[in-house]
Amino acid sequence: MSTDTQTLDIPKVTAYLEKHLEGFEGPLEVSKFQAGQSNPTFLLKTPSRNFVLRRKPPGVLLKSAHAVDREFRVQKALQDTDVPVSKMHLLCEDDDVIGSAFYIMDHVNGRNFMDPRMLDETNEVRAGIMDEMNRVLAALHDVDINAVGLADYGPPGNYYERQIARWTKQYRASETEDQPAMNELIERLTANIPADDGQRTLVHGDYRIDNMMFEKDGTKCLAVLDWELSTIGHPYADLAAVIMQWQMPAGTEGRGFGGADRGALGLPTDEEFIAKYCERRGLDGIDNFGFYVAFCFFRMAGIIQGVLKRALDGNASNPERAMKVGAYVPVFAANGLKALER
Repeated sequence: MSTDTQTLDIPKVTAYLEKHLEGFEGPLEVSKFQAGQSNPTFLLKTPSRNFVLRRKPPGVLLKSAHAVDREFRVQKALQDTDVPVSKMHLLCEDDDVIGSAFYIMDHVNGRNFMDPRMLDETNEVRAGIMDEMNRVLAALHDVDINAVGLADYGPPGNYYERQIARWTKQYRASETEDQPAMNELIERLTANIPADDGQRTLVHGDYRIDNMMFEKDGTKCLAVLDWELSTIGHPYADLAAVIMQWQMPAGTEGRGFGGADRGALGLPTDEEFIAKYCERRGLDGIDNFGFYVAFCFFRMAGIIQGVLKRALDGNASNPERAMKVGAYVPVFAANGLKALER
């Protein structure tokens, strides 16, 4: 079986879609999106409309990783909620078609920001997009998981306990060298898990501006993308993930606000964003927020360690970028330790 993540077998995809996707008519033109590391994603152009194919990478994978079936399920469940998602068409779990499972969704014709500073926009647009990002996050955490059929989308119990155990295991399985800061962070997080406050919501797992599509000429979010890490869990993990990302260096590599003058750009402070979120969800505030930020740094370190391991094993979707991203593991671990002191 091929382990190529850069191309698709166009005749096989075409034959499958002709049989299973109502109204599909070729010919099919395929190009790969270079952004994203985990599940290779392709634009499918046809004469009448465009689709997106997202596949599980071929080859030997960590257990529970790259679950495109879960991505498909959660986005399908959210179709009629206040959380914008692309329209889901079909899920194929037959590895014989292209070598691994995949799903087909509508192509969302919007714009995406790899740099959260959005330097080409006005202050008004920047502020509007950030407020929309806040609104969608609050809406996501207010989804009635019973009503949309997602109550069983994640196991019961303390979310952080579960996630720290899971990502520690994933990290150890893909470890390539000893990282003392990561070892300490794992130990301290495990010892300081907050008591369960009863909040059990849908969480995205990787909520940030570059995983969102916006109107080309406005601030409305058209779709939240990349649901691979979604589950039922605790909402503060998503909120803290936004704040965590903003601590990173500015630019398309770090994708943070490090060194940026947020006030001059019309961008919210961490405190303003958190306060607006709490207002939207009717919360009085959040205690011990540093723990949640540290948890997000830890989990992201685990994720990018997996990206690095796949690059070294020859399975990365974008090998050159994967090696660059992998170098951030000790940086994320160190920042996690700093967050615990906040």
